Amino acid sequence: MRDSLIRLRSGKTAVALAVGMLAHTCTAAAVRAGEIDALLFGSLDAGAAQFLTVGAKLGLDALEREGFVALASLGGGRRDERAGAGPRQRYTVGGAAVVGYQWFFDWGVAAAYAGPEIAMEMLADGRSLTPLPARYGLRLHGEIWARPSETTLLQAALVAGSARESLWIRVAGGYRLWGAYLGPEVSAYVDATGYAKWNFGLHGTDFDLGRFSARVSAGLQTESRRRTACPYMTLSVWTPL
Repeated sequence: MRDSLIRLRSGKTAVALAVGMLAHTCTAAAVRAGEIDALLFGSLDAGAAQFLTVGAKLGLDALEREGFVALASLGGGRRDERAGAGPRQRYTVGGAAVVGYQWFFDWGVAAAYAGPEIAMEMLADGRSLTPLPARYGLRLHGEIWARPSETTLLQAALVAGSARESLWIRVAGGYRLWGAYLGPEVSAYVDATGYAKWNFGLHGTDFDLGRFSARVSAGLQTESRRRTACPYMTLSVWTPL
């Protein structure tokens, strides 16, 4: 993770606590300008289902050191479904604010977070729009960025939420080539509606775009109740604040 999100710190010794989308505050007595290290990120998943996420990661000290961190995100997307009355679309908006701790080891970094989340959904079948009640719950988030060698990367992430009874898992490996880690990835998502999604593809992680860094993924996506696979592409970008 030193070569990815965690490695990319602010480069400033004082950063003001002013992240517009962050609805979570971390111990007001400890949050003073000069103690906050921040990272902004965003990702777009495009395939049979689409989802856009933006967020911020804050450390009470430098993000490249062990300690407490906070993560806030806001996202929305859509997917096609088939109900008894025929096809329909499900639109989702959700957010979360979690707090956790990151540990640094000789082989890499591990982090664990927990905090509240909210999800709001609406169903559209071409004839009517049906908003569903907002749901609140607990989100658990864990991730590992391992460096088995100087030129290899192994990354695993898990996000579980009770608001939609959802689970997302991603595992990826990479070898350092042409300034980035290139290799295979597998991810899966499932929730209480019975919907499930699998992605099988290749990724390039930690492309240097000046002030920004990026990850690009592409491959095949399969969904429950869909007979054929379709292509997917994911673009993630992050930058220090």
